[in-house]
Amino acid sequence: MSAKIPLFLPCAGGAETLLAEEVHRLAGRTAEITRGGVWVRGDHRLAMLLNLESRLAQRVLWPVAEGRYRDEHDLYHMARDVDWTVWITPEQTLRVDVSAQRSPLRSLNFAALRIKDAVCDVLRDATGARPSVDTRSPDLPLMLYVGPEDATLYVDLSGEALFKRGWREVQGEAPLKETLAAAMLAAAGWQGRPEDGPLLDPCCGAGTIVIEAAQIACGIAPGILRHFAFERMVPFRPHLAEWRELQRAAKARVHPSAVPIFAGDVSFRMTDFATRNAERAGVRGAIEFKTMDAMQRPPPTPTGTILMNPPYGERMAPKGQGQTASRESFEGGGSAGDFFGSLAGHWKRQYPGWTAWLLSPDMKLPGLMRLKESRRVPMWNGPIECRMFRFDMVAGSNKPD
Repeated sequence: MSAKIPLFLPCAGGAETLLAEEVHRLAGRTAEITRGGVWVRGDHRLAMLLNLESRLAQRVLWPVAEGRYRDEHDLYHMARDVDWTVWITPEQTLRVDVSAQRSPLRSLNFAALRIKDAVCDVLRDATGARPSVDTRSPDLPLMLYVGPEDATLYVDLSGEALFKRGWREVQGEAPLKETLAAAMLAAAGWQGRPEDGPLLDPCCGAGTIVIEAAQIACGIAPGILRHFAFERMVPFRPHLAEWRELQRAAKARVHPSAVPIFAGDVSFRMTDFATRNAERAGVRGAIEFKTMDAMQRPPPTPTGTILMNPPYGERMAPKGQGQTASRESFEGGGSAGDFFGSLAGHWKRQYPGWTAWLLSPDMKLPGLMRLKESRRVPMWNGPIECRMFRFDMVAGSNKPD
């Protein structure tokens, strides 16, 4: 295995530039930005470091084969040319996942089967035995990406997706992924420094944004609570001592937050969820939780940053009311229009000097709030195209009636 080969880090759409900046900050490496992620040339240490420290990458992938294909047999031969004895022993397990975009293949399951067959055939020829399949926690997770004509096969060094930080046990409906929360914080320029000032999420749900923010402010590595697939892979065995040193260094740098972080939700249930999640994430003491209607909450400090993924459904109803708003009304501006108009009015009266960032799939959100945004940042929440809107709050209206 080459000491310097490309690593691919996929990320949420719209976060590619932010991820490249993060890679440079973490490792001093220049990353090549492409659609859906970045490429960076690295080695075993960089691969381990990025798994441990990257907040924006969804996975760390090591390419092992690529080429043009017409059918599943071409994919088999592509994978058959890899020396899999470098990666796995017959006593270990594997799994193959397939992602396709405009692929002519009729069955992605059959494509995965052919890749698995190639790996097993290489091991059987070399050792007389073959590995087995484990769909839950394989020693060697493989990811096959197939396009219209080209295919790339990666070893997934992360195993589980990196948004799984290791602390979440309870969650609300449609929870925000931790990697997207980190992208929102990065886009807003909030990184837990004293000059960034206080942070507030008045509709915190399960607490993803404020927990991610608190871990940043406390210097807690996003991967410190979990394990990674590379820890069981043959090529990384000589590097496990270095891996333990990276972990020790990450634990040693944890410190109290230098900025206050506030969170709340209209739902007692969600506030309780968020509090317990923060406890498991090691940041309960860095966040002040309060169950309160966002339209009634006074500013906790004279100035600061509001960052939120606007709610819908039962989280929009005032405390004690059972009313709900559907996603259709959220996107179409029915009761959501009343919610956002009232929220903006409350902020204009109570939060002058604050900056508010909202992530929304509704491109008409500024109109609903009767505010003029100072920035809008494209960002994808999974398959949903969204915008992060920035509003600089001043007393009175920013837009004529």
